[in-house]
Amino acid sequence: MLDLPLEPITVGTSGLGKRPGADLGLAKAVLTSSFHQVDTSNNYAGGESERLIGAAIRELGGLPENRHVFSKGDQDPVTGAFSGDRMRRSFEESTARLGLETLPLYQLHDPYTLTVSEATAPGGPVDVLLRLKEQGRIGAIGIAAGRTALVEEYVKTDAFDVVLTHNRYTVVNRAAERIIELATERGMTVFNAAPFGAGILAGDNFRGRTYGYSEPSPEFLAHVDRFRALCAEWGVEPAAAALHFSLREPRIHTTVVGVNSVERLAELEKHQHAVIDVEFWSALDALGTPPAPPTD
Repeated sequence: MLDLPLEPITVGTSGLGKRPGADLGLAKAVLTSSFHQVDTSNNYAGGESERLIGAAIRELGGLPENRHVFSKGDQDPVTGAFSGDRMRRSFEESTARLGLETLPLYQLHDPYTLTVSEATAPGGPVDVLLRLKEQGRIGAIGIAAGRTALVEEYVKTDAFDVVLTHNRYTVVNRAAERIIELATERGMTVFNAAPFGAGILAGDNFRGRTYGYSEPSPEFLAHVDRFRALCAEWGVEPAAAALHFSLREPRIHTTVVGVNSVERLAELEKHQHAVIDVEFWSALDALGTPPAPPTD
C-alpha cells in the first residue's frame, strides 16, 4: 500500500502539453489548486506533461507544501521496447523533467509489448522498479493499464503496492470490479481514473458519443441516456454524479480526473462539492447492471 494519506481526488495531466504555449499556466494552476495530488506519465504528450509540471515547480520555487506528483514508466517511444533498462531510463527521464530526485509512486504503464512473465523476470521492468524502491528513489510501485484481464494478472503477482484502473469503474461500467476485489484482498491502494469515461459523462465531449476512446453499442448508449435522464429528474449534473459514484466507493482510495484547462479545473472543484441526495443512488441502482462497454 502507498504510505501516504491520499486525498479523494488526484488531478490527471494526460492532456497537459497538447496546446503549445498555453499549458504552463494550467500546470501552475493545478499545483496551487485545492487538489494536492497530480498524476502524470513519461509518455504523456511525448514527455511535455512532465516537462511542464517541472517548469511550474521551478517557477513556484519548488513543489508546494503537501503536494505530491505521481508518474509512470513507459515503453520506448520509438522501438516499443519495455525492458528493465528502458524502465530505468524512463524513471531517470521522468525525474529529470520534473526536477525531483524521488517520487512517492512510479507505475508500470500500459505494458502491452511484453508478457507478465517477461515483465516480472529478473532484470525486467518490475525488478527495476523494486530496486528503485529499495534505493529510496520510489516510495511505492504500481501497475496502471487498461485491459482488465492483464491488470488482474499483474495484481495477482503480489509485486505491487498500487493499482490504477482507467475507464473501467464508472457510473455506467463495472468492468474493474474484480480488479478492485483482488487489490482490496491484498491491501493495495486503488486509484480509479477517468470517472467520466473519457468525456461522455462530463458534458461536451469532442470525441462524440464514445466511451473510453471506443464506439459503444446502442445498448450501452441507451443506458447512458437513462443515466442522464435520471440526473435530470433529480436535478443532478451527470459529471457530479459520475465523480461522486467513484468518491463514495470505500475501496477506492483516490479518483484520478483529467483536466485540460483552468476552466475544467474549476469545474472539478464545483463537482467535488456538489450535494447529491442519498436516495439518488437507490434510483441509480434501480437502472440495473450496465451493459458491457467497449473498453477491452
